[in-house]
Amino acid sequence: MQDGVATTLKGLQDAGIKLWMLTGDKLETAISIAKSSQLVKKMQEFYVFRPVTSRTEVHLELNNFHRKSDCPLVIRGEDLELCMKFYSAEFMDLATQCPAVVCCRCSPTQKAEVVKMIQMRTGKRTCAVGDGGNDVSMIQTANVGIGIVGKEGQQASLAADFSILQFSNIYRLILLHGRYSYKRSASLSQFIIHRGLIISTLQAIFSSAFYFASVPLYQGFLMIGYATFYTMFPVFSIVLDKDVSPKLVMKFPELYKLMKGRSLSYKTFFIWVLISIYQGSVIMYGSILLFNDEFIHVVAITFTAVILTELLMLALTVRTWHWLMIVAELISFSSYLLTLILAPQFFDEKFIQSRDFLWKVALMTVISCLPLYLLKFLHRKIAPPSHQKLT
Repeated sequence: MQDGVATTLKGLQDAGIKLWMLTGDKLETAISIAKSSQLVKKMQEFYVFRPVTSRTEVHLELNNFHRKSDCPLVIRGEDLELCMKFYSAEFMDLATQCPAVVCCRCSPTQKAEVVKMIQMRTGKRTCAVGDGGNDVSMIQTANVGIGIVGKEGQQASLAADFSILQFSNIYRLILLHGRYSYKRSASLSQFIIHRGLIISTLQAIFSSAFYFASVPLYQGFLMIGYATFYTMFPVFSIVLDKDVSPKLVMKFPELYKLMKGRSLSYKTFFIWVLISIYQGSVIMYGSILLFNDEFIHVVAITFTAVILTELLMLALTVRTWHWLMIVAELISFSSYLLTLILAPQFFDEKFIQSRDFLWKVALMTVISCLPLYLLKFLHRKIAPPSHQKLT
């Protein structure tokens, strides 16, 4: 046993992760390891699946197990094979309700079959951890494979998606980096959706205002610049954001369980769609109302407002500032200002330097962002998320 195994397993269980132990050891050894690693509590009662040889015996034993499905299950490889053969769905339904499952006397093929069956019957993602050559098939079958470099060689680590030196490294890998990765991927996806939809909204309103004429609002150079120099660096810098400090994440593994796929769901997707439509509508209709006499400069007006809105939205969304985020915002804004100087064919220099242009564009930007920030602020005060209560 390595150091920190018991603490790691307890943290994973507190995070809402179901743990199965698949081993080739005999029954007594497997139970002893499960207790010493605190996979199950030392005084907790096990349910040892009795040896079975036929379909009828499997059925009777599953009925007995159903009455004690709240206990950790210990089952031998040969009995597991018969359960999978005759009553795979029923067995998996019962086994997934257990606090923990210990499968002993398992062959490498059986380990892979168990992982595959869990994936098929539950629809959940699986992570297989092993340190020897007999774990390779299991590691490759799982959605995520983790290999431990140990005394049994490097076969498992070479076949895995992630290679670690200590079992305790899983705690930080899953609960910290896994959580951050999910949160950052969700934020990045939503901002990319927002970045594209707000331009589409502007184009749709512009076309409808001019009798659905097939005239592009922005030239190709501006569209390429919008997708790269003007917004790319700030949007991608959001992968450095941290909603909770690493110290709190490591101290409270329950934060991993509280995610529950909330950051990237149909609800958040449609919220960002509505935000994009709202902001695109405010910018375009605001341009029509405020710049009625100068609407010939619609490109300069709306494009400036969009760039400022995108940069401001990112600043309002970030929870932990990183110096690279500030640099990215400055690079994007500087690139746009440089375009105003070097590409006068797209913008009227005299018009964009006027006082009316500056305050009206600033007003549209504030109207497009401030109400959203106020709603977000009120929501956090009325119903704060769990991680905010900790901070």
